Parts: sequence; C-alpha cells; structure tokens
Amino acid sequence: MSFVGKETKLASFSMLGDVELVDKLSDKFAEELKDMDFDYLVATEMKIISLVHGIAKRLNHTKFVVCRKTVRPYMIRPIILKPLPHFPKHVKQVVINGTDAELLQGKKVVVIDDVLSTGVTMRMIHILMDQVGAIVVKKMVILKQGEQFDKIENLFFLENLPIFKTTIQTY
Repeated sequence: MSFVGKETKLASFSMLGDVELVDKLSDKFAEELKDMDFDYLVATEMKIISLVHGIAKRLNHTKFVVCRKTVRPYMIRPIILKPLPHFPKHVKQVVINGTDAELLQGKKVVVIDDVLSTGVTMRMIHILMDQVGAIVVKKMVILKQGEQFDKIENLFFLENLPIFKTTIQTY
C-alpha cells in the first residue's frame, strides 16, 4: 500500500514472477475473448507481457504487440506519442515499433493493462492505436480503481482495486 495523499492509501498489485496467478488470469481473459473477432493483442508495457503471452497461447495467436515508454534499439521507425499537455507531469510517452504499427493498420485490437487507475495509459494507447490506424475493439484490465471508469465502452475487468481512507494521527 502507498500513500497518495494525507488521508488516502492505494492498494498495490503485482503479478511479476507469479506463474500460478498469471495462468489463472490468462484462463479468465482467454475465456472472455474466445468468441470475439479481433486480430492482435496489444500490451501496454512490460509488467503485463506474461499475461498477454498466456492469453495469446490459449487463443492460438502467434504474435502480439508491446508498446513501450522509451524508444529501444531494436525499433525501426518508432512512432512516439508524447503526453498531452493536460496530463500529469509524471506521465511518460508511449512508443510503438514502426513495423508493429504497420502490422496493426486496419486491424482490430484488444488492449490489455494490469491496473486502470488514472486512465491516462489506456487513453494514450487508444490515441496511439488511432494514429496507426488500428481499431480498438476491447480494453481489458485485471483491476480498475474508482467508479469514474464504469461507463467506458468495451471495458473488461476482473475486480475493483480499493482506495482506503485513513486518519493520520498526530501526537
């Protein structure tokens, strides 16, 4: 748990290195997607890759795309989306390899992230997908935090991540 304000704590979540959890989540997400018409899964960064890999295997997809926060040496003609001016200062750019962008052009994609908390990453990935000509048909997260996302179209999530209100005692 971490403090984000004087009286607010957020629960944290990590599945890195937890094979059993990743397998169970992959089963759930693959079940949700099994009858859906889409071409590619798109991961929003490194923490989610093991889950996306598991889903792809279960659905017999041979490729998925990973968006990064920095340009990597392997990238050819990367496309970079800088944070919009009204986004918080801590928000990083989003980058897609140019060859992946070409692959996604005109394709139906499912975007997957671990936690939807501010919504900025999901919005940036959606904007990037629009820029490369991909059609986002579903957004999926393991956990969402807050009710502000309840009206997002085509959003699948497994659980709500709680926000805790605390009273800090001063002596």
